[in-house]
Amino acid sequence: MITQPVDEQSQTWEVADCFFELIGRIIREGEALAQELGVPMPFVKALHFLDCPLAMKELGRRMHCDASFVTLIADMLEKRGLARREPHPADRRIKNVVLTDDGVALKQKIETEITTRMPWTKALDPDERSQLLALIRKMLSTDADGATATGAGTPDAVHSKLASLLVTALHDSEQQERSPHAETAEPPMGEVTRAVSDAPASD
Repeated sequence: MITQPVDEQSQTWEVADCFFELIGRIIREGEALAQELGVPMPFVKALHFLDCPLAMKELGRRMHCDASFVTLIADMLEKRGLARREPHPADRRIKNVVLTDDGVALKQKIETEITTRMPWTKALDPDERSQLLALIRKMLSTDADGATATGAGTPDAVHSKLASLLVTALHDSEQQERSPHAETAEPPMGEVTRAVSDAPASD
């Protein structure tokens, strides 16, 4: 059997096209879920991070947004009875955002829905997901020259950020499968939406 040489340029674009199509599908799933639940997309992101009392500044850092946007999100969560502000036990000048019982219930529902809707959960078995996760992490660990990635705010870095969301969501789905009650680390959907809308802004 004769092996045909690989056209690297065509293969590169085919990989890129598949990634972009996959990212678009993730965004559509997230938007559909937010619409079904009647909440804005930033709520999906914020609720996912709020697995414990979290200072406003730290929530902003994790969401990659400024203080005014975090304040708006906290106000909206409070208005809907999903969260409340409490003084930090060690420094009363700091306000923590804490989920209410309704907020916890909505967070759990969102994360369960995201886990079941993601294409790798539907199409890949656990071993395949582990392999895909390892490959994406390998790509994220290097820049275009093969050196350790630095994360500049260029279009390539934005695409890298989007790919990192795939790593996060894959990791979350594996954790969910191992332990249905396990806490997850990163919220996939809000970050995807912001990364796309903000490209190519720096972090």
